[in-house]
This record gives sequence, structure tokens and C-alpha cells, in this order.
Amino acid sequence: MDFKIPSLEWLSDTSVFAVNRIEAHSDHKYYLTKEEESSGKMDLRQSLNGNWKFSFAVNPSSRIKDFYKPEFDCHCFKDIEVPAHIQLQGYDKPQYINTMYPWDGHSELLPPEVSKEYNPVGSYVKYFDIDENIKGGPVYISFQGVENAFYLWLNGEFIGYSEDSFTPAEFDLTKLIKDGENKLAVEVYKRSTGSWLEDQDFWRFSGIFRDVYLYSVPETHIQDLFVKTNLDKSYKNAVLNLDLKIKGEINSTIDLELMDKDGIVVVKDIGTSLAKIISLDLNVNDVELWSAENPYLYTLFAIIRGLDGEVVEVVSQKVGFRSFEMINKIMTINGKRIVFKGINRHEFNCRKGRAITKEDMLWDILFLKQNNINAVRTSHYPNQTHWYELCDEYGIYLIDETNLETHGSWQKMGKIKPDWVIPGSKKQWLDIVLDRATSMLERDKNHPSILIWSCGNESFGGENIYKMSKYFREKDPSRLVHYEGIFWDRSFNKTSDMESRMYAKVFEIEEYLNNDPEKPYISCEYMHAMGNSCGALHKYVELESKYQLYQGGFIWDYIDQFLIKKDKFNQEVMAYGGDFDDRPTDYNFCGDGIVYADRKPSPKVSEVKKLYQNIKLITDKDGVLVKNENLFIDTSDYILEYCLEFNGKEIYKDFITVIVKPCEEKYVRFKLPEVKIFGEYALNVSFKLKNSNIWAEALHVVAFDQYVFNVEGTIDAKKLTKIQVVHGDVNIGVKNDDFSVLFSKQEGGMVSLRYDGIEMITRAPMPIYWRAMTDNDKGTNHGFRCGQWLQASMFQSCIDVKVIEDDYSITVEYTYALLAGIQAEVKIAYTVYSNGEIKVSCDYKGVKGMPELPIFGMAFKLSSDYDNFKWYGKGPEENYVDRLHGATLGIFEKLVEENISGYIVPQESGNHTGVRWAKIKDKNGFGIEFEGSKVPFELGVSPYTAFELQNAYHHNELPKVNYTVVTIAAKQMGVGGDDSWGAPVHKEYLIDSSKDIHFEFTMRKCLE
Repeated sequence: MDFKIPSLEWLSDTSVFAVNRIEAHSDHKYYLTKEEESSGKMDLRQSLNGNWKFSFAVNPSSRIKDFYKPEFDCHCFKDIEVPAHIQLQGYDKPQYINTMYPWDGHSELLPPEVSKEYNPVGSYVKYFDIDENIKGGPVYISFQGVENAFYLWLNGEFIGYSEDSFTPAEFDLTKLIKDGENKLAVEVYKRSTGSWLEDQDFWRFSGIFRDVYLYSVPETHIQDLFVKTNLDKSYKNAVLNLDLKIKGEINSTIDLELMDKDGIVVVKDIGTSLAKIISLDLNVNDVELWSAENPYLYTLFAIIRGLDGEVVEVVSQKVGFRSFEMINKIMTINGKRIVFKGINRHEFNCRKGRAITKEDMLWDILFLKQNNINAVRTSHYPNQTHWYELCDEYGIYLIDETNLETHGSWQKMGKIKPDWVIPGSKKQWLDIVLDRATSMLERDKNHPSILIWSCGNESFGGENIYKMSKYFREKDPSRLVHYEGIFWDRSFNKTSDMESRMYAKVFEIEEYLNNDPEKPYISCEYMHAMGNSCGALHKYVELESKYQLYQGGFIWDYIDQFLIKKDKFNQEVMAYGGDFDDRPTDYNFCGDGIVYADRKPSPKVSEVKKLYQNIKLITDKDGVLVKNENLFIDTSDYILEYCLEFNGKEIYKDFITVIVKPCEEKYVRFKLPEVKIFGEYALNVSFKLKNSNIWAEALHVVAFDQYVFNVEGTIDAKKLTKIQVVHGDVNIGVKNDDFSVLFSKQEGGMVSLRYDGIEMITRAPMPIYWRAMTDNDKGTNHGFRCGQWLQASMFQSCIDVKVIEDDYSITVEYTYALLAGIQAEVKIAYTVYSNGEIKVSCDYKGVKGMPELPIFGMAFKLSSDYDNFKWYGKGPEENYVDRLHGATLGIFEKLVEENISGYIVPQESGNHTGVRWAKIKDKNGFGIEFEGSKVPFELGVSPYTAFELQNAYHHNELPKVNYTVVTIAAKQMGVGGDDSWGAPVHKEYLIDSSKDIHFEFTMRKCLE
């Protein structure tokens, strides 16, 4: 094949994926002088980011074929931004899809075929003059990320071709670069052979979406370096091995200096003669080890000098001394068992797609550290180099994942059908697959944060992926190799060093661990965080201490992949699959993050932070047991703060310094005031940072716990007077000077409630048995199984009204029949007292043969004037019976509109458990109070009914706010989260509809 003449046939040829591309190499930085290195700016680099000229075509036959020629004037082309996606700049359309290939149903293709009808082409042109600082030497160009395949020309001459969207493609321009204006032309294709290998669960974009730059090198240049830190058995001393590939003049010498973080040279080697390939060793004693807990980095300087002794090149490379190995079937970091408290992370920005910024990455790394997440899987492709630098510096463990996913080739509609699986063991796919592994490893190999190489994601099994794993081990035995796909195809079980599974239930994990496993276990994906989710996360975390071979997992996933678009009213809204008329699509399945698409934390974060904390606190009435599960750091950087609250209000606070060594525990007894007044007490305990560090401000909470207890006593009985009752033909009224209530026999409920002459309710409160379905509910076919409860909520019938009077109260009891032909009844009894209080007693009579009950409570429709609320219960974020660990008991306050969570599809949200009382108020503080009787209740406050939420696909489809809907519930089922396509809520967090339920609460005028 003639590689001098570009051919469209390359797009569907597995043997052509890199033409004239420079060999992959390490991502180290180099400088001409030490002063330049200190500034951090590489003088031998020229950015080509910014405006380019651009032409778009929907397929190859309609593209402008000669656009690259010097005589073809492209100045009249429209502008396009680089780096960015074509589809987010007014061309083509983004398409979100999960497992199937995006052309499914449009084109009948088998790998490696590519459609000729639809394959968008972006023709990019950059006119530029070469900067003075890179003239005179060789000139290269680096494309850090181009999706999916591209051809390159300079000044009309063909340069090269490359596939693989997520690793650099570099080319030599030296012979064709010229003084004055140069014309660089790039022809980017959305689909190629590589598209068959990039079937990840993400938006399908195309274009030049990462940095582009020119660079030159000195006359003697370190083209590649590989730093290896070999620790002795005591993890005290090390041999730093440095493998170098030298380009250019080798009649030179090299000096090595290793500096600690204070700039002190700890070891050096001076004047070694160079060779094209050279290996050097430095002995380093008493090394400070790198870990996520203490990410200590040295700086290695490699300084090349010419024969005259002058500096030719300075390379600075951060070095982290650490060991990652398997010891007795357990993965260890520096000799100690590691537990991954991890998350999967797509690169994503709601405005820029995967063309994320350094600011995005910094926000992400700070978020991870502040919320006790210690590990990231780069799902499912190599990330920008800057991300690895941040993980080195801040301390995050990485699984670096090859850009490989062929999900649609073997799993169809959830069923395993590997009839044409790729790459499998098909020889024609071996080289292209290995190229992707090589490109990742060679670029990323010097980052201590990378502990594991991953062979890709959801690509079944076969010999090709096994050979990839062999390549990783042979090239870099200092790391382990991961691949989940062997779970589906055990023919090459040695592909992965650890057993890795997705969305295995807790009992399935235990089954593996209890049967003499050969390998340690991780969940490379678990706890599917789609919408209102992450219920029962604690069950997975509890396995960490139960099984040594259970070594944690990675939540799916970090950030919602939603895009900003304009609606028909020109308002910005969040959009998901299908909102761009993209078909086929998987709709909102791209919303699985614990962080919203606009980088605001969702309520799920508090549960993750609590359960992932390395310092476990077990609090009792007198103090706290501190379990320091950090492997390498003690608690000296923290203060231990403790606070005693009485009925939700702080009465005492103090702090102490407590030193607990890593992997040890200590009980700390507090000096607390004696408590005698009867009521409820809460002892809140937290470890906080003493001083600010690079990832958080001083007093940031790293661990917390709470213990609640009661001091028993009796409350004086309220003095009641005789009650004034008005008996009408249809209504029963009760009133005093500032209070009145009406109960209707005809409408079957309380139809008026007035305090100080102001009407509090807009419609009769009614029992409710239905919540707006969550994404997890939909995944379990909850509507089909449990839809009777929706019907019961909307169409229950009052079949009886009873009135019971005594001197000081009147009780009106309503009986509701729920479903025709089903012996299911609910009784709601209102007992009204002369002081204006109303006790509400709610009784559900269990019925056999019915599905689980989503919720049992009372729904009140108040005027939307009551737009804020205060409660004494679990908070501050929403919480559910299976997602309680991140919540604490306290007094909290919110606007009603803030209590709706930002899950893109409206659904159940904003619930609070363990509520003792709640006050729903207007802007003047006037309103209504609900107080639990003996047992706390669950509280929901929303601008919308469950039915309005149920019927909307986006928040902008919800009606104008007319009400404040208050739900006082005995209980609501959990939200679940094992997965979002069939995993039920755990049985203990369901509501058994065959059992009776009783709860009571009192209503009164809100008094501040």
C-alpha cells in the first residue's frame, strides 16, 4: 500500500491507523535553561489553539476535496474554535448512546465497515507564521486529541494519518515548514475503523477537541524517559532507575539531580556520557514515600551539557517513590493493603463536552479530595496529561484505561451475543488494539498516581486483549493489569490480575470471596448513581473490613453528561440524549453522576463522603472511638471538635488534639456538661483540618459522626377548654378566637384550616401511596408492578365519616377505600382541640397479594406563599431510609424551591427522614407546624405534586408553581442503587403492603 497518497480506504482498514506518526513517548517537559524551567513556560512550543477556518460536509463525497492545496483560498471559510467539538459549534448534532453502535438501524454494517452516506467531515485550516523561538531547529506538531480519525497536510503536502481519539498524534513538519505564512490542513472524520473500538457510554462527538501545538527540540534531546522507583523490602531505601532515549547529537554528557520538595539536592550524578539508549541508576536512602494520603513528590533534573559544558537541555520530572504489588493475593501500596474508595470519571463539561479546561480539572481534583474519594478510573480512555499531573500532586490513585470499548459488538439488549465480537481473537485487530495500549503507556508511564493499567472496557474477551495485558506486564512490571471483561469470557482468565466486576450484588461478591478466590476483588463499576440513587452504598463499604481480598470499588460515575442548549423560548436548559433529535439514543442514561453537569454537588455526595472517610468515628454518650484507617498518616493534621446539642440547638462545644497512628484506634472520652433536663441530645463529632492545605481550607471536615440520646421526663399536660363545634348539614366546623377548621362529609376530608383568619390549605389533604418514580424505580418496572398505588392515590374513595365528640376535643374520622375489588382501607382521624391543635392519626390496614408500597403519608397542598421551611430532623441534604449515613440530626432551613434536587428528569427528591417537627412558613414567618407524636416522620416539601413530577421529562416542562406540597409520611421506600436497570431496593428498605401501618402527627400554627 502506498502511504504517500492518502486514501479514504484507510477509514475502514484495520491495518492502517497511523501513517507517519511519531513513535509514542513520555509526556515530560523540557527546557533550554534552568531559568526557563523555573518559569514553567516551554520556549520551544507554539500553541495553535484558537480560531481555525472550517468547512463541514455530511459525508466524504460532499467534502471540499482540494481544500488543503496552497492555491485553494480558505480565508472565506467560517471560523471554528480549537479545541472544541464540531457538534457543539453549530454543525452536525451530538448523539448520546450507551451500548449499541450509533449507526444501528441507519446502516447495515459489520466491522470494520464505515458508512459512506453519513460520516461527517470537518475540514480545518490554520494559517500561521512560525514563531522565532522554534525556527532553525526541527519542527513537529502535536495533536493531543482528535476524534475520530484525521488526515494532515502542510502547505499542500500530505503529512500523515492517525486514529485513536484520546492519545497524542505527532508528526514531523521540518521539511515542509517555511518562513512566512504556512497553511496547515486537517481533515477530520467522525467515523473510521476506530469508531468500532470507541463504543463507550458517552456523547458521540468529533473534531479537534484537545490542544494543538508546534514544538521544536534542542540539538541533543531526551526523546523519552522512563522513571522507575525500586524500593527495598523495608520500603526505606530505593534505586531510582532512569531509562533514556536520546535524539540528535550524543557527544554530550548528562547530569542528574534529585531534589526533595524543599529544593534540597538529595542525590546527584554528574558527567555521565550519553548514548542513544542509556540506563542510569541513583541510590536514594530514607525516601519519603508517595501515596494518596501523603503525595510526596521529588523533582528529578536531567541536564544535558555540550562539549563546552554549556547547558543544552533541562528536563524536570516529578518522581513519586512508591511500590504497588500483589502480596499474598492482596494488592498493596508500599506494603500495605489498599482499599479503593473510587469513582469512574468521564472528562465532561456541560458547555464544552469532553474539551474540558484546566479549571474544570482543578475543580474536580479538589472535589475528590474534599469528599474522601481516593481513586479514579479514567473511564474509558486516557485523559488529558494535566489530569495525571494533578493526581500526582494532590494524591489520587488511578486506573488508567485504554481507549477500547466494543460493547455493541457482543451485548445486544442486555443479552450476550458474541457472534461478531471484536477484537476477540481476530488477528486483523491485534495491531490496532496494541497501538492504543502503547500510546497510553508510553505517554503516562512516569506518573506515580497510576497504579493499574486497564485493557479497556466492556469488550468481551479473547486473545488480543490478553496480548495487551502481556504487553503491559512486560513493558512495566511495576504495575498491575485490570480487565473486567474476563467475567464474560474466561478463555484468557490471566488477562486481569484482579477479579473485577460491574454491578455485582453484595451477595454475589460475598459468594466469590467465600469460595477460595484466586485473585483479590474490586468493583470497577458499582452503585449506579443515576438520578436519585446511591441507596445501600453502606453494604458494599462494609465488605472492606469483612474480607481482606475485597479491595473497594469505583462508583459509576462522577459527573452527569448533560449539555446546555436553548429551548424554544431561547432559555438555556440542560439536555440529554434525544433532545438534539439524535436517534438512536439512550436518553437520560448519561445522567449517572454524583456531581451535576454544571459541577454542583448532588445530595448523593454526603453519603459518599461519609462512607468513604478514612477515619471511622464511633460515637457514644461519653466520647468517641477513633479508628484511623489511613495507611500512612496519623491524625496530627486535624483537630477533633465535639458539640453537644439539646433539641437541635447547640449548648456546648470544644475541641482537642488527638493523635491516632495509622491503622490504629483510640477511645477519646470528652469533658461534657452533665445533662439533666429531659429532652433529646445529639453529640456531634468531627475531625477538621487544623490548617489550610492545597485541597481545602482550614476547618474543612474530613470525618464526622453523631450520637443521639434522650433524657426521659414528663411534659406538663396542656390545659384545654371546652371546644366550640358547629354542626352543618354538609360540614363540621370547629373554631376559637384565632382558629377555625371545616371538615366536609361530602368531599371526604378537611376543606378549610385557618389561623388568624388566613386560609392554610388549598385542597383537602389526602392520603398518598405513590411517589414520583425515580430512575431506579423505572429500571425495575416499578410503574407496571406497583401502579395500583398511583391509582389509589389519585382515585381513592371516602366510604365512611365518623364524628366523635367529648368536652375538650372532637374527632372526625374518614375511611377511604383504595382500589376497586381490593380490601384495602385507610383511616384518617383528625382530633381537634380548643387551642387550635389538630392531631392527625393515620392507619393503613395491610392487604395481602399487593406489591410493595412506595410511601404511606398525607399530602397537603398549601399556597405557594409558604415558600420556605424549617425542620428538626435529618439533613441538611435529602435522605432516605437506605441513604442515611451522610445525614445528621439537626435544625435546618431551606427555600421550598431549593428542596427539589437537580436530577435532570423530575422525580422523587427532597425527602427528609427522622423529622421531629417541621414549620412551613411564608416570608413573614407565618405558617403551619407539623410535629411527630412519639415517632418521627418523613418529610417532603416541594413546589409540585408527585403526579406533576411523574409526568415531566425535563424541569422546564413542569407547570408554573401554584402550591407548596407538604408530604408527612410514616415511611417511604428506599431509592436503591445497585444498578438502574433491574436491581430492586433492598428488601429491608421496602414497605410491606401486607402489614398494618400507624402514625400520628400534630398540626398547629407556626410559632417562631
